Amino acid sequence: MAKPTYYLTTPLYYTSGRLHIGHAYTSVIADAIARYKRLRGYDVCLLTGTDEHGQKIQRTAEAAGKQPQEFVDGLVATIKDLWQLLDVEYDVFIRTTAEHHERAVQGIFEKLYKQGDIYKSEYQGWYCEPCESFFTERQLKDGKCPDCGREVQWLKEESYFFKLSKYQDRLLKYIEEHPEFIQPVSRRNEMINTFIKPGLEDLCVSRTTFDWGVKVPFDPKHVVYVWLDALSNYITALGYGSDDDSAFRRYWPADVHLMGKEIVRFHAIIWPIILMALDLPLPKQVFGHGWLLFDDDKMSKSKGNVVDPVPLVARYGSDALRYYLLREIAFGADGNFTPELFITRLNADLANDLGNLLSRTVAMIEKYFAGQIPAPGEATDFDASLLELAYTTKDQVEQAMDNLRPQVALEAIWQLVKRANKYIDETMPWVLAKEEAKRGQLATVLYNLADVLRLTAILLQPFMPRTPQRIWEQLGLVASQEAQWEQAVPGRLAAGQQVKKGEAIFPRLDLKAELAAWEEEGQKEEAKPLTPPLAEEVDIDYFSKVDLRVVNVLAAERVPKADRLLKLQVALGPERRTIVAGIAQHYEPEELVGKQVVIVANLKPAKIRGIESQGMVLAASDEKGLAVLTPQRPVEAGSKAK
Repeated sequence: MAKPTYYLTTPLYYTSGRLHIGHAYTSVIADAIARYKRLRGYDVCLLTGTDEHGQKIQRTAEAAGKQPQEFVDGLVATIKDLWQLLDVEYDVFIRTTAEHHERAVQGIFEKLYKQGDIYKSEYQGWYCEPCESFFTERQLKDGKCPDCGREVQWLKEESYFFKLSKYQDRLLKYIEEHPEFIQPVSRRNEMINTFIKPGLEDLCVSRTTFDWGVKVPFDPKHVVYVWLDALSNYITALGYGSDDDSAFRRYWPADVHLMGKEIVRFHAIIWPIILMALDLPLPKQVFGHGWLLFDDDKMSKSKGNVVDPVPLVARYGSDALRYYLLREIAFGADGNFTPELFITRLNADLANDLGNLLSRTVAMIEKYFAGQIPAPGEATDFDASLLELAYTTKDQVEQAMDNLRPQVALEAIWQLVKRANKYIDETMPWVLAKEEAKRGQLATVLYNLADVLRLTAILLQPFMPRTPQRIWEQLGLVASQEAQWEQAVPGRLAAGQQVKKGEAIFPRLDLKAELAAWEEEGQKEEAKPLTPPLAEEVDIDYFSKVDLRVVNVLAAERVPKADRLLKLQVALGPERRTIVAGIAQHYEPEELVGKQVVIVANLKPAKIRGIESQGMVLAASDEKGLAVLTPQRPVEAGSKAK
């Protein structure tokens, strides 16, 4: 009999910078769910990957002095390394620059165009470059991007449009008839009331102002909108649109699309409508989890409050970080991360509860039974309540995980761990050991404790992949024989195993010392080398030959057939000049008119695309893009910059 299938996806991760633990949170959750389903006998496919196209990535690559493909190749390697570090075991890793994906996206675009769901027009509207998202006037929040709060820019360009509005009523009907489709309920209500019922506008699905993307096959000056490109990965990764679509037929529709709440609308509105237009089944569920906050504030590179998971894993281990992410945060709600919360949770749950239970149990078996797990003897008054909980814990974990509630599952496991610690205090094995007549009760107590640890290790496998084996090793058990999920019930432990006390699996941490180490790590991060490094030194005489001046930008326009060039007319005092600047992918012409910028005024004129350029605009670049240099307050045109 064929195994039931389970297809679970994470969103594609942007290759425009290093991932922080907020990103890792999604993949750790997905991995825990996938591991659980595998243990339950499912044929699981966990998909993750990277979103490698778009204007933001192209600009970031340029700022780094690299070609886009070279840039994303390097970052993809670091993302894969991170998933390995966090023990995230994906089945498929999709890259949107993969040839088979690009061909399939072109096929999807062409199919939608031929059937009339995509048409050509002109786009005018607001665009957030960091989010690569289009917004209507009413969707803006205080005139800014409603998702990230950054400034938006007004775009006007020839584009292709996808008929979202055509499918609005059909999508609304589907969501209302399938209340489980968008979860949690707060996200479903937001999609219906904020986006769908006010009216869907047709979606701009191509761009012409940059070229890093999938080319529209019948109109190659256009590239496919990055979200149409990225969302299609959920089916192209399975071979949709290729010569071998067997995986697509095997796993689609997806059981769960998992993502952060800020991108739910793309997955709950745009993606289902694309699938409707392609006459394909919709995913069974779109789940938008909350954000992982740092000290109650959203993690953001611009705020400088991101937490790098790499040094955390190096210091505390991957299981400790995974446990915190899965246990501390109610799935679907926002969660908080601070060094104090992290260390406190590790001490209370991992060191005091689980680690201490294992250490005490093994030590007592070594002391009272020469290191061999005894067979149970006479009952005590406290066995029944412990075993009753042990019998029901597996069912509680299954119910929680089947409802995508890993925090609740771990709470159930820890109730058993805490109960076992209480059982030690109730039965007082050290007292029983003093009376030969009670040796049978002592054997029962230590057997029950070892057995609870055995089944706890089984239940922990989806959440903390490394810890179970360490528990089994100290109990003298062979991991390969103990991993079966069905064995997570009491009474399955064979007596006579030789225990072997090892190092504490989770040593207790000194909060003060750990916070000091955390601060030191942060200072190290701040002191990272300057990139790019400083150029060769020059003396003051050499530098004084460079004449930097402030000019007023009078007019700006694009240079025909040159995507990166703008032609500026500037006022240098009474003089008028023409300057060709390579900033067209970072600024719209109208953004610059009326601005003051700094130029190299005595640069020898040069012909660029047949235009004589009389100077060079100064600009600075970092991973977020390029910015022209402007004075802090208006000064007279022609003023010297010193």
